[in-house]
Amino acid sequence: MISELGRGLVLLGLGFASAGSVTGAIAGWRRDPAALRVTQQLALAFAAALIAANLLMVYALVTHDFSVQYVSEVGSTQSPLHISIVSLWASLNGSILFWGGVLGAYVGAWTLRMGDKHREYTPWALHVMLGISVFFAFLVAGVANPFAPVAEVLTEGPGPNPLLQNHWLMTIHPPTLYLGYVGMVVPYAMICAALLTGRLEAGWMEPLRKWFLIPWAFLSVGIVLGGWWSYEVLGWGGAWAWDPVENASFHPWLTGTAFLHSAMVMQRRNWMRDWTLVLGMVTFLLTLVGTFMTRSGVFNSVHSFTQSDIGQIFLVFIGVILLYSVFLHAFRSHALDDEATRADQRLGALAPQGAGATAWLLSREFAILAQNALFTVFTFTVFLGTIYPLVTEALQSRRVSVGEPYFDRWALPIGLAIVFMMGVGPMLPWGRLKAGDAGRRFGPPLVAGLCVAAGGAIAGFDKPWTVASLGVAGFSGQAAILEMWSPVAARMRAQREPLGVAMWRAFQRARRRYGGHLAHLGVVLCLVSLALSKGYRDEREITLQVGQTTQIHGFDITFRGMNQVREPHRTSRRAELAVAQGTRSVGVFAPRMNFYPTQREPVFTPDVYVRPDGDLYFSLIEINDQTATLRVIWQPFIAWLWLVGPMIGLGVVLGLWPAGKRPRVSAAPVGAP
Repeated sequence: MISELGRGLVLLGLGFASAGSVTGAIAGWRRDPAALRVTQQLALAFAAALIAANLLMVYALVTHDFSVQYVSEVGSTQSPLHISIVSLWASLNGSILFWGGVLGAYVGAWTLRMGDKHREYTPWALHVMLGISVFFAFLVAGVANPFAPVAEVLTEGPGPNPLLQNHWLMTIHPPTLYLGYVGMVVPYAMICAALLTGRLEAGWMEPLRKWFLIPWAFLSVGIVLGGWWSYEVLGWGGAWAWDPVENASFHPWLTGTAFLHSAMVMQRRNWMRDWTLVLGMVTFLLTLVGTFMTRSGVFNSVHSFTQSDIGQIFLVFIGVILLYSVFLHAFRSHALDDEATRADQRLGALAPQGAGATAWLLSREFAILAQNALFTVFTFTVFLGTIYPLVTEALQSRRVSVGEPYFDRWALPIGLAIVFMMGVGPMLPWGRLKAGDAGRRFGPPLVAGLCVAAGGAIAGFDKPWTVASLGVAGFSGQAAILEMWSPVAARMRAQREPLGVAMWRAFQRARRRYGGHLAHLGVVLCLVSLALSKGYRDEREITLQVGQTTQIHGFDITFRGMNQVREPHRTSRRAELAVAQGTRSVGVFAPRMNFYPTQREPVFTPDVYVRPDGDLYFSLIEINDQTATLRVIWQPFIAWLWLVGPMIGLGVVLGLWPAGKRPRVSAAPVGAP
């Protein structure tokens, strides 16, 4: 019954999406309000069908209906309730169904949010969104059908991948990343709508930026959660290994971040229009490439699914989207030129000419342009290192590997340059820097950078790249703090408001500004954490007898013995480690080996003593009744890395929050300075 009902819902969704894509094109071409209303209804029907199909699969997993093929592959009566629920994305077919459900949620939310606004653009955007939805509904209904019936119904299933059961982070990391990946459909469709319409007004650019920020925030948080999961589960004590699937999520984050910065220039100056639109389209394409990397089986990764025919179909779809994007931009971007020409005429006085060209180099526009170039180089470098082994194997039938040394060699200088420009930009004005302003603007951040670098060196963090990283972090961090403080200071001087009142009112009137700089501070914190934790990691492998004590980084570690814990879905062998610092007991930690009924090899789970100044990390290698072999790692300031996601997420929430009311002023034309 569930098999038939589930596939029926997916087929309904496929029909709704197909019809809606056609009626959307008709509504856009004819500017027909009736066709637009039909398209919106079909979009909501598609969303309801795919969301209902997901809920039905969750019901099948929770009730252990092994007559459904997907449940027979990943379900188990021994799995706890929350494991049964998250099994929805535990395997390939379920993950594609979940992708479709998230896509339906985005399409439905966007349709309801737009309502009757932007009638010129909305039908074309829905045409593109629902056209993409056709492909995913087709996958779920066809080659990735999770609702297929089982000929011989079993009474028990194998349960999901043990890595999915091994840590609570796997309940939130994959869906967060999906919300980032899938959500990029919306801004892509909105960009296509602007090109198909032949207009890109400020009234359309503002919701485009907002709908880009939402998935970008989820992608940012999802990447941080993935690093935290890797650190907490895989036992190697790191958060980022330049794994191909890790890189796959990093590519769209880089281009998406570049888009958000160039969009500011476009909104304020109406410059970098084509470049901004290309960045938005490329970001969506890279999310598709990342999905292909995860689901095609071409990469050997702990994050990827097994090899499947879906990879070939997905590759064809990526090619179709690429060709569509290239031809659409090539043949329709000229339609936007008239509007851009009018704006350029208004801004002619600001164009760099003669001696003014030098002054323009010291403008916020140029700083963002330079930062965009760095983001592009970074993306290309990581992408090249990721796909090079595949290209070499395909062309020369030999396997090569590109490891951390390649990525670190390029990531460090480019990353530092990006963070440095992140501090330079806010210190520069829009337009031209006035004579004599450079010292006043750049003096405090430069002093802060030098002080932080010197303080780090005095504290023992004196490797050249570490000192450089701390200096750049101090510079950019101080720049962000000054930008957050300046409106407060201005209100205190002009309005004579107390500190608390000035801070609150400045925040109310400039939430977007504060949100952006909070996200910047998150990136600065990431740089500091990575520089210190990677550069001063102390790793040792030790073997202890029962009752034996060893000392590492000022901690006394005593092996008390092994205990065994049985749970419904697994059995664990744990090493009890008593940790003390001097005469003070820190606690008892228990890294373990987990044995699952369907897994031959054990799954290891480390245990971590977390402090603000560093983590003491215990990973079990081997254990018996008398001895335990452990990997023990001291990593300074690694816990700061997990704060980056919340800081960026909160920054985006503040940036999307409606601005406070301001006094009315006379309207200025779009793009005017």
